[in-house]
Amino acid sequence: MARIAHLDVDAFYASVELLRRPELAGKPVIVSGSGPRAVVTTASYEARKFGIGSAMPTARARRLCPDAVLIPPDFVAYREASAKVMALLRAHVERVEVLGLDEAYLDLDGLVAPRAAMRRLVAAIREETGLTASVGIGPNKLVAKVASDAEKPAGFVVLSREDACARFADRPPGLVPGIGPKTVARLERLKLTTLGALAAAPESLLVEHFGANHGPDLKRRASFHGGEHLTLERVAVSESRETTFDHDVADPLELEGRLDVLARELCVRLAKQERRGRNIAIKVRLDDWTTVTRARTIAAPTNDPGVVGGVALDLLREYAPARPVRLLGVRVAAFDHGDSPAVDDGQMALPV
Repeated sequence: MARIAHLDVDAFYASVELLRRPELAGKPVIVSGSGPRAVVTTASYEARKFGIGSAMPTARARRLCPDAVLIPPDFVAYREASAKVMALLRAHVERVEVLGLDEAYLDLDGLVAPRAAMRRLVAAIREETGLTASVGIGPNKLVAKVASDAEKPAGFVVLSREDACARFADRPPGLVPGIGPKTVARLERLKLTTLGALAAAPESLLVEHFGANHGPDLKRRASFHGGEHLTLERVAVSESRETTFDHDVADPLELEGRLDVLARELCVRLAKQERRGRNIAIKVRLDDWTTVTRARTIAAPTNDPGVVGGVALDLLREYAPARPVRLLGVRVAAFDHGDSPAVDDGQMALPV
């Protein structure tokens, strides 16, 4: 049964900050930017008790917990801490699928005592980095992922598929990865408000309301059927840069200047990676949250800031936003053959 483990470092960004600021231990800490449109990157467990969570507007988080300590994110420090954690994972387990800076799946096949091996790994992470991690173990990725979230922080949960079905039968469908808020709302209209009810629902009903593919997939997820194979390499298919403005921007010249800066930053990154792409795109989010993308494919792959910036500016001028702009981004994709390396330590390209 114990084929796959999911390991997730607890409150990763906040925990890294607390290691550098031990005087904040036990206090509500929020890692976030400070602009008027900043969102919470992560929060310590003390802050989460106030209902604060990732992606929440920081202004709202401050209202929920006025005494919280706000710390700006330091992604250089987070990447350094992540590299240490991932090196420990690979030293203890041969097959690792990195999901991000702070989590990974581990293939436990071939280990004589997989639970003991994972406990040794968690102890090594704590000893060498000062970070705590939660572990879920199960027969597939889905069970392992949900199990690792079940008893955070420092959780260690082992479940069979049947155990998971029984333990989470009365929990809402949104507990399971892949069942998002919009789907949950549609399920509620069908009075399918728990995973148990969803798993027991007639497949014909789900097909009728969600389609021939999505309907059966919902039933499988609610029954905790999931993937059993790890993906050891994930290839970055695009690279992008985007920014959310503190205040909506309507001036076309200011937008063009901001876009040019983003294009140059993106090309610096591409040049360091020795990557070139033929598809150049922009992303524009207006003040009413309307989001559009425009893209153009050029003849030869490039990472030249003049070329990328020039195409991006042409796309922006052709679109000519009719309303003030909230967010602006630029992306390069369709990398040259053999020019798209596996992503290091889960640092996936930002989607536009």
